[in-house]
Amino acid sequence: MPLLERPPLSRPRDVMLGGVCSGLARHLGWSTRGTRMLALALAAAGGAGILLYLWLWALTPLDAPAPDEEPIVRRRIPAAAIAAVLAGAGTIAVLALASTNDQGLTTALIATTLASGVAVAWSLGFDRHDPGRSARYGLWVRGVAVGLLVVAGATALLARPSALNAVIGVGMVVLAVAFVAAPRIVALTSDLDTARTARVREEQRAEIAAHLHDSVLQTLALIQNRAGPSSEVARIARAQERELRDWLFVGDDPTVADLATELRQVAAAIELDYPVRIDVVTAGDSIERSGSAIIAAAREAMLNAARHAGGDVSVYVETSQSAIDVFVRDRGPGVDLDALPSDRLGIRESIIGRMSRAGGTATVRPGAGGGTEVHLHLDGPAGGES
Repeated sequence: MPLLERPPLSRPRDVMLGGVCSGLARHLGWSTRGTRMLALALAAAGGAGILLYLWLWALTPLDAPAPDEEPIVRRRIPAAAIAAVLAGAGTIAVLALASTNDQGLTTALIATTLASGVAVAWSLGFDRHDPGRSARYGLWVRGVAVGLLVVAGATALLARPSALNAVIGVGMVVLAVAFVAAPRIVALTSDLDTARTARVREEQRAEIAAHLHDSVLQTLALIQNRAGPSSEVARIARAQERELRDWLFVGDDPTVADLATELRQVAAAIELDYPVRIDVVTAGDSIERSGSAIIAAAREAMLNAARHAGGDVSVYVETSQSAIDVFVRDRGPGVDLDALPSDRLGIRESIIGRMSRAGGTATVRPGAGGGTEVHLHLDGPAGGES
């Protein structure tokens, strides 16, 4: 008979302490409770179970998180609080043995030091990333551990003279000071690692951007120039160039879209649907103009140029605190407003009528070198909101 395929040895992310027994039971097909009882029995047998548990904990990987799940581990046993309670029991023993038993006092001091160290280390290393442990809980655990260390260390220094107890007492006071500074050191180390990682990523992104700019982007620009702005090849090349630039320079654009940014986004969307190349040039002040009538009128003018003229379309935007002017020029056959049928409302209503209702003006006239020029004018940066 073929052997049953066992699941891989890995630790779950919802665990009691480390997930070793759960992962081992799942891998071997045992019950989780029986595996935990076996681990406790081995721990009582000279500490072999503890070493085995720590070894498996260090070498067994965690389960991969689900696509919509955060990569965190939830622990049900409050190990840091338990260690703090054990440190409290050790401190009580230190107070009880302070003037009676040097050997017992030394053992109690060492136990208190270890328990306090485990409480602080667990709080900073594991509970800091556990959503079930609040920041207040971590402060409470670390505060109790530090207080117990100070009390036990001071008791050792004031007990019957003993070189070993004095050394341990001084060491405990020093550790207490280190535990107070430990959260700040951990935060600084984390910030340093984050800044170093961000700097490395930024340098890699700059190298990739420089390489792609010198190769792929220039090739796409050459394809556009050779194919002509009205061809399908040029349209695809321009769309790919724009997507590649957006990916390379993500985060460089302003977070608040101004008039020029919105017009460029409109031009990019039109270029995806029509064989046209729209160049947007701006001059003057940066003015936030999200959702304004002049955006809608300029979009209609660019759409008309793309549908009826194609080729190259230029958009010139001039802004100031007193007025906004947008010029849309194409190189098509031109348009005669008087000759347009009465049911053609694109220019009359979507451009001229919209600007008039917004308190501005729209002029449609033949271009200087042929084609059509649409001039949109709006007084004041605060006018024209639709």
